[in-house]
Parts: sequence; C-alpha cells; structure tokens
Amino acid sequence: MALVFRWLMRVVTLMFVLVVGAFSLAYYFAARSLPDYDMEAAALGLNAPVEIVRDNANVPHIFGENDADVYFALGFAHAQDRLWQMTMLRRTAQGRLSELYGDRTLEIDKVLRRFDLYRLAVSSVNAQDAATTTALEAYSAGVNAWLAEVNAGARGRGAPEMWLFNHPIAPWQPADSLAILKVMALQLSSHLEREVLRARASLMLPAERLMDILPDDPGTGIAALPDYAQLVPGLPRYTPNQRLAYGPLNPSKAPELAGASNAWAASIDRAAAGATLLANDPHLGLTAPTIWYLTRLELESGGVIGGTIPGMPALLTGRSADLGWGLTSSYLDDQDVFLEELNPDNPEEYRTPTGWAPFTSRDSIIQIKDARPVTLKLRWSVNGPIMPAAQYDLGGITPPGHVAAIGWTALSDRDTSMSAALAIVGAQTVQGAIANAEEYIAPAQNLTLADRNQIAMKVIGAVPARDAAHQSKGRLPTYGYLPTNRWQGRLPYADNPEFVNPTGGILGNTNNKVIDRPFPNHVSYEWGDTQRINRWQRLMQSRAVHTRESFIEAQLDTVSFTARSLLPLIGADLWFTGEAAPDGTPERRRQDALSLLAAWNGEMNEHLPEPLLYAAWLRTLQDRLIRDEMGPLGSEFTHPNPVFIERVFRDIDGASAWCDVLQSAPVETCTDIARQSLDEALIWIGENAEGSIESLRWGDMHQATHDHPVLGTVPVLNWFVNIRQSTSGGDNTLQRGRTSGTGPNPFENVHAAGYRGVYDFADPDSSVFVSATGQSGHPLSRYYDNLGELWRRGEYIPMSLDPDLARAAAVGVTQLVPAAN
Repeated sequence: MALVFRWLMRVVTLMFVLVVGAFSLAYYFAARSLPDYDMEAAALGLNAPVEIVRDNANVPHIFGENDADVYFALGFAHAQDRLWQMTMLRRTAQGRLSELYGDRTLEIDKVLRRFDLYRLAVSSVNAQDAATTTALEAYSAGVNAWLAEVNAGARGRGAPEMWLFNHPIAPWQPADSLAILKVMALQLSSHLEREVLRARASLMLPAERLMDILPDDPGTGIAALPDYAQLVPGLPRYTPNQRLAYGPLNPSKAPELAGASNAWAASIDRAAAGATLLANDPHLGLTAPTIWYLTRLELESGGVIGGTIPGMPALLTGRSADLGWGLTSSYLDDQDVFLEELNPDNPEEYRTPTGWAPFTSRDSIIQIKDARPVTLKLRWSVNGPIMPAAQYDLGGITPPGHVAAIGWTALSDRDTSMSAALAIVGAQTVQGAIANAEEYIAPAQNLTLADRNQIAMKVIGAVPARDAAHQSKGRLPTYGYLPTNRWQGRLPYADNPEFVNPTGGILGNTNNKVIDRPFPNHVSYEWGDTQRINRWQRLMQSRAVHTRESFIEAQLDTVSFTARSLLPLIGADLWFTGEAAPDGTPERRRQDALSLLAAWNGEMNEHLPEPLLYAAWLRTLQDRLIRDEMGPLGSEFTHPNPVFIERVFRDIDGASAWCDVLQSAPVETCTDIARQSLDEALIWIGENAEGSIESLRWGDMHQATHDHPVLGTVPVLNWFVNIRQSTSGGDNTLQRGRTSGTGPNPFENVHAAGYRGVYDFADPDSSVFVSATGQSGHPLSRYYDNLGELWRRGEYIPMSLDPDLARAAAVGVTQLVPAAN
C-alpha cells in the first residue's frame, strides 16, 4: 500500500510540475509581447525626434515637431497596445477571417467580399487631400516601425493571440485605415435590415396593424406605406430566416444594436461659468478591449485630446483648447434594397430603364484554414452589389427571376470621410468645423460642436437624392429598373440639418428625430430613440444654468422615462387588486411584484429588484401581444418597443386589437394579457435568478459583457480575457446599457458607452474622459482593464493638455528618433 501511495504521489507531483511548467511557458511567451513604454528606438520615416509620454492611466501624450511625426508616433502607440485588434479589423474589411478561423467565418467573408469594402478603400486613397495623405502615410509608417521592433526584438509576435492564430502580418498601408472606417460604417448601419423586416412584416400584417409594430415616428404612423404584396407580387406570406448569424466577429449587427450615442452642449448663457460645455458618449458593442483608445496629440495647430479607434489616425471625439466635438449616430437613411430583374435569356444581364445591361462581375478567391479555397463570383448592378438570397433575409422579399442589389453611400470609391475627419480636428471654430465636414461621406453622424463662444450640431454624411415619386419613399425594397426608385446622386451638404446657437442655449441628440421635413428631404423615417430624449429634456430644462458636474450627472442618469410612462398604463387595472394570497403562490408573487413596482421611481439601479421585474414584464408582454399575429417572425422583435406598447394600451387607431389572441375562442383584454405576462415573467425570474423578489439585483442579470471577440468563449482562457461588471441603466436610459434581447439571459448589457467625455471651456483642462476597459489590448497588462472599474462607477480621468501634468506621474516615456538611412 505504501508503494502504491508513493507512486501516486510521484504521478501527482509530475502532473503538477508539468502543469506549472506549461503555464509558465505559456506565460513567458505571452508576456514577451508586453510593450516596454520606457524605451528609445530609431525608426525609418521620421523627420525629427518624437516623444510619447504615457500618463498614469497609460494615455499617450505625443509631442513632435510636425504633424507627420506626431501621426507616426500615434501609429506606433496604437500598434504597441492594440496590434491584434487592428489586424482583425483589417482582415474583416478584406474578407480574410477564414484564413485564421476556417469555415466558421466563411459567410462573414462572403458578405464583406460582396460589399468590396477593401477595394473601395484602396481606390479612395487617391481621393484624399494632401494633408490627409501625409497623415495616413506617416501613421502607416509608425505601425510598421513597431512591427519592425517586434521582429527585431523577439517581442512575442506582437500580441499573445498571435501564438494561437499564427499568421504573417502584412505592412500597414493607408488603405487599411480607410477600410476600417468603412467597417465602422457597416457596424453602424441598420436601414438594410429594417427595410427587409418591414417588407416581411407587411406580407403578414394588414396595413392598419403594420403601423403599430413598425411606426415611422411616435407622431406619425406609416399608413401611406404601400402594401408590399401589391408592390412586389408573387411572394409567400412567410419565409424562414436566411441570414448570417450575428456574432462577435460579424461586423453587421442586429438593428437593435446598431449605433447609438448621446451628445449635448450648453451655450455661455446656460453655463454657470460663462463658457460653453459639451458632453459626448458614443455607444458601440462592448468588447475587451474596448474599441476606443484615449490619446493626446500635439499638432502644429495645437494640442488635441480624446478618443481614437486603433487603425485610424483620426481623433473622432474630443477637444482642443478652443473647440470640442462629439458624434452621435444620425440614423440617416443611407441604404436601399433594389430588386433587379434578370434577363430570362441571359442571367448575367439585368433590366435597366433603357433595356438589358450586363452585371459588372469578377471572381474572388477566399482562402480557408484546413479546407479548400472557395471562389466567389462578385456581381454589381448600377445600383450596388448583388447580395444572395441567403443573406439579410433577402430571399423572403425577392420575387422569382430577380436578385437584390444594395445601395449604400459607404460604397464610394472616392470616399473622403477620413480627410473630413482630420480636418475637423484642425478646426478652431464651430463654423470652421462645419465647413471642414462637407466632404464627409459615411457613416453619417450628428456632429455636435462647441467652441469658446458658440454651440452647434450638424448632420454630416452623404444623403441620397431620391425622387419625390419613389414607390416606397425608401422604406421598402423596390424595383431597380424604375427611374423613380433610383438614386440621383447626393443632396447638397447645405440641405443637411444644421443648428447653430439655438435660442434656448441648449442642444443635443440621443439618436432622436432631429427634423420634420417631407420626403425626400426627410433624412430618415427610422430613428434610434424615442425615449431617452424625454429624460434628457427634463434634466436640461430643470436647471437655469449647467456645470461640468450637471453634464456628468445627466450622462450617468439611470432613470427610465419608459418605465415611468408605461407602467401606469399596463398596470392600471392590476395595482393593489386581487384577493389575499398565501406566501409562495403565484398570486402572492404577483402582488409583491406589483407593490414594488408601484413604489418605484423608474431608476434602473443595479442594486434594485424593480428594474428586473419591469424589464422581464415588458419583454413577455410584447411577446404575448405579437406572437399569434406574427408567428415565427415575432422572434425578430427582440426588444420591447415602447411606442408599440403605448399605442396598444392607449388603443390608438384600434391598436388594442393586439391584446386579443386571434387563435383562441375567448376575447382577451389588455388587462388579461398584462396579468398573464407578469405571471410568466415571474416564472422566468424564478427559474433564472435566486432568492425572493425583494432580494433580486438588476446588476446580476445586467452585467456588462466586455468579451474578447475571439477568445471570449474558450474555456479557461475566457477567465483571463473577458471583463464582466454589474451595471445600472437599461435600454432606454441616458446611461444606456442595451440588453442583448436574446439567449439564456436576454438582459446582459452588450452595447453601451465605450467612451465618455465632458468638456468645459471655462477651464478646458478640467475636462474629463474615460473608456470602458483600458488602454492595452494585452490581457496580461495592468492597463487591460485599469479604467473599467472607474467606468462602471461613473468616474473619469483628467483630460488635460498640460504636458507637465502628463509627465508628473508618467508610467513610461518612449523616445523615437530618425533612423540613419
């Protein structure tokens, strides 16, 4: 027995040593790619020495003698901290993910190849102005200088992920940065999916009900929308979903998770200190690391500081000493689906207003890891790239003998958006920034501005010029051969909505409708917010003057206007009703839940049970309202639509008809549906959350999911690379934490403000900002999540242009000097 015990001990010891050895070896190789911020390097492409001072939060402050050298150092710093993220964004744009991930990303690559974003980016390089070309070339040289350092110094291949997905890294080129901007445009787009969903819903619903579930705007329905079955005859009432699954590597996002943001500004008359204020928090999908990277650049025009996206030299949101700028998604309707009729005698031709014309086509080969390459035939009509029926659910809305082409402003081979973005950074005044943004194409944004004396907001981006006689006014797919449906170029930039120094002294945007103009100058029928704007207006008007602190308070506000407005409606006949019920019974749980909700102020606080009760109730309520009318198509509506629910419970235009289950004999009332939905929600909560109703925590279900896009689902590794945090807020709060709406936990926070900034021009160096995770993309770096807890608690770091403050507690200083030729 003793002998057996000794051998068991030896085996266990050996296994322990092997595990420790393997872990130590893996740690050694992974840690090799941790950058040394205290270094000096000679680099080709520099004109003069450059200094990168990293403050105590690891924000690089870059000082050089000219703009080209500063952008060079920015590329160097981006590559030091986010090389993996940059290369994956480039591979996404190129449609080359399958070279690393095999078959699982093949469909993503097919979509990106069909959009042809990278070729369009290559063609757009020559369209940039001289200053932008210099910046792009210098930035690329800086990235490549770090790649040279990695190769020369055996720095662990540049990122730990490179050991798992080994591949050669091509030198960075200016087109790569332009391509990433186009990928961002794809992430922020939603009108293609919405147009298809509206057509599918039109095939299933009568016109009077379609205006309930997919209203254009709270004040106007879509009663004038043509019946899609009459517009495009010969289609089945319902077709199962045919589209690429949404996922972390797919740049196309569900419409409910498309771009969102907040931005607002106060004039000198509405600011307590007598100088303008600006706040901005752009919302994107949460990842680890966050998409944002905080940076300060000392340019020839002066210092600028704010948020960049690694891979691009542009400071997309931030401030200089004299000007602040922020972005929100404009929801401008920049996409259309065109149904191209095929020539029955030659499927390589399509119908045009003047007869049959050949598609522009070419072959594209996709290399796939551990599989044979796939040859893809790309086709374009004059209206845009042809997408197959299996993408974007286009098969269900495309009649026989037709294919779908996608019109989209981002598909420009003369895209000057990067030139405009860099020009905005160099502006000194509101008027200068608006003028510099004229050549911006996509993704369309609301540009909010504040200089020391003025505030403004301008919609920037190309607005398609549609014919006033367009069959669907851009809301449904239409035949591409009809001249009235085709785009007629771009509307003049002067027609884009613009607001300068409003009388009330306050302006802002929460993705809400910004203007009420008739088609075709309408901008959009689909807006991103109908709820947050109401809370924002109340907060702005509740004070005569504002301060930096009041803007921060608004940015972090978690009170749901939606909860305050809908709960009195859906619970009107349920509050404090019913017979007394013993503990543990469904009736008692319902009464307890209603008692909590009746006393709740609508604050979506992570520590409270009421937000979970409310969110689960609304979710089950909408599902019960639409399931019998819409069948399986109801699954496409993953988030409760407050406007729809309000229409139903106020019986606007007979919308209470949704409460009756058509397939049942009894006539259900809205009170019946509300009660049944609450009971169902409480059952779901009991199955998925522990404890009594009073002990529930919203934050346990509403965790921010900063997950690594590639390694986030790998067992063991996900413990090291994912960042999870209990968070407040919800779908319709100013501190927005958009829920997933799907999966085992539909309340996970997956889409939020990855960047927050508040700029105070009374004392510009008192401005503050923060990002959602940290500066580094290396999981072993202490800066991988150093800002995450501050972000969760609603705290910020200084946003100062004072070089002495940056140097005072610098974590490292990198000196770059020109290399001898």
